[in-house]
Amino acid sequence: MAKRPALTPERARCIAVLIYPGLQPLDAVGPLEVFAGANAVSEALGKPAPYRLEIVAPEAGPQLGESGYALVAPRAYRELRGAIDTLLVVGGNGSRVVRHDPRLSAWLRRMAKRVRRLCSVCTGALILAEAGLLDGRRATTHWARIGHLERRHPKVRIERDPIFVRDGSTYTSAGVTAGIDLSLALVSEDLGPEIARTVAQWLVVFLQRPGGQAQFSAHMAAAPPKDASFHALQAFIAEHPQHDLSVPALASRMGMSPRNFARRFREQLGVSPAQYVVRARVEHARVQLEQSDDSIERIAERSGFGTEETMRRSFQKLVRVPPRNYRQRFAAKRLVH
Repeated sequence: MAKRPALTPERARCIAVLIYPGLQPLDAVGPLEVFAGANAVSEALGKPAPYRLEIVAPEAGPQLGESGYALVAPRAYRELRGAIDTLLVVGGNGSRVVRHDPRLSAWLRRMAKRVRRLCSVCTGALILAEAGLLDGRRATTHWARIGHLERRHPKVRIERDPIFVRDGSTYTSAGVTAGIDLSLALVSEDLGPEIARTVAQWLVVFLQRPGGQAQFSAHMAAAPPKDASFHALQAFIAEHPQHDLSVPALASRMGMSPRNFARRFREQLGVSPAQYVVRARVEHARVQLEQSDDSIERIAERSGFGTEETMRRSFQKLVRVPPRNYRQRFAAKRLVH
């Protein structure tokens, strides 16, 4: 492997962050703090700052975010000059507008050929996809927008669970704080894991977050059914996870043969009955883990898993963390008066 050239103030890598009206501010601020933190750690070690940070937007000036406050872009993206190491596109509700800007899409396509790394945070992936930069690539985005990305850009190879995905020189990350995870990984690539670890410690975040974004999703990944009778069946499954929810039992409830029911169910909901039932039971258990003090064994029984071990395996597969870890992270804290 070729040795990296030593960094000097003149050779600092330029990290350009593209923001716009309606951005999610944390998508930008999180990564910027990571790279600024890497500069501070490097300078404390007597080394030059490795990064030069640039914030650009469609037009220079304050960009009002979806949270009600503004970030300032000193210049428009068209004014960006010189070598750009990494271009990072943020997400936010405003992405619904800017991703349809043909001038921005054309600029992104030009920049993709110039930069060493092209990155997105959250729905910034939709901006890259609209420019055709994710076609044929593995990519992810916020769990709530995965379906939109999949439907509108079928050439993108969707990965639903990872916090971030690298495909060659293109990096996409999940929602909001996932930009911090991605940026720490980029710092680790550039400067080594020790500096990245120190930055993570200062920010009080994981260097490498356990599990994937499934643990943060608040909905089950299934297409809404068109047939009202399947809406009613969904409600029954959600309300009675401990019942017999086998294909024969559900088919009998719907007045269908098991074979016809299984076929119709997949047509309506996009997954098999067994897959849907496991997801429904995991979702029921998640709520119980967050809101109750009941034992995991009791929650497993009430959620239809039968045993704690069966629930643990299902959690590990779908949520990527065991139930105990999930409860530690997400259980509602009760106020003591």
